[in-house]
Amino acid sequence: MRRFGTDWSLICIWCSIRQHIEAVRPEPTKDGVSDIPTETPRPVAEDDELTLLACQIDIPHMTTAAERDRHLAMVARKVATQLEDTPVDIVVLPELSSIEYSRRAFDCLDALAEPLDGASFDCWRVVAMRHKVFVSYSFARRAQDGFRISIGVVNPQGMLVGYFDKLHLAQYGASMEKEYFKRGDDLFAFDVKGFRLAPFICYDIRFPELARALVLDHGVDVILHCGAYFRDPSFHTWHAFAITRAVENQVFLLSLNRAGPDFGGSLFCYPWMDETLGPLHFDDHREDFRRITINRNSLTAARTDYTFLHDRRSTYTLPAEGGPK
Repeated sequence: MRRFGTDWSLICIWCSIRQHIEAVRPEPTKDGVSDIPTETPRPVAEDDELTLLACQIDIPHMTTAAERDRHLAMVARKVATQLEDTPVDIVVLPELSSIEYSRRAFDCLDALAEPLDGASFDCWRVVAMRHKVFVSYSFARRAQDGFRISIGVVNPQGMLVGYFDKLHLAQYGASMEKEYFKRGDDLFAFDVKGFRLAPFICYDIRFPELARALVLDHGVDVILHCGAYFRDPSFHTWHAFAITRAVENQVFLLSLNRAGPDFGGSLFCYPWMDETLGPLHFDDHREDFRRITINRNSLTAARTDYTFLHDRRSTYTLPAEGGPK
């Protein structure tokens, strides 16, 4: 099949995706629902470096599935163009990368939301297979008991590695998630080239126990924090949370926003930052595609030179009444 090219129309791209999908999509089960190809866990070889393509993308207004699918085709073309020049290991997209973040769009979730094997999965698995990359994307997931804000990850073989549902729903400022979505329950982590990665979504970062559990209990090296940070009064606290979570847990942390006049300003944080090395900042508003290469040695050095995690105590308690002070 032809690769995505910069001279293709959006319609041609989406038709190409659909044609490829029909050739490789599994047969429906007796319930009429396709079995999603899923990855079987297996040992992974370790490597010293991992390269991410972090995509701060524009997302247009939309209320219909047709508008969603045109947007997916456009973003797939942009990502494919980026991948033609320099290969990467994983592509990362922001929260609800498939749809607009707005009350107008959320009022149309019956049309815009999708199952795990919906339009977003169809789109990104083709990109993953063509370019031999992992893709982490976000969409409004239709579940049996309601809607979720979810992240899916597909591997270079086009298989679903797993998915994550947002654990904490924001209901302040420009956010109205509790009116439309249900919260998730479980963590999710996956391996790429021997690095362990885990996603969480936007408001999840404001709960320190979550990042700490991912690092200490699940051995995570890289946190993929995908958001939809609107420039409301809470916007200016976001970067402080991202920097703190990275340094206190000595972990790489990508904090990725969407682009636009009211969004932007993504950042990438290192396990240790000081006056000589600060976060990598994206454009304040415009689309921005950044290749970021992380090195295992810098992760090891941070944890060796600054023994925050090692020096933790198992408990922190007040003295018993009447006991020694």
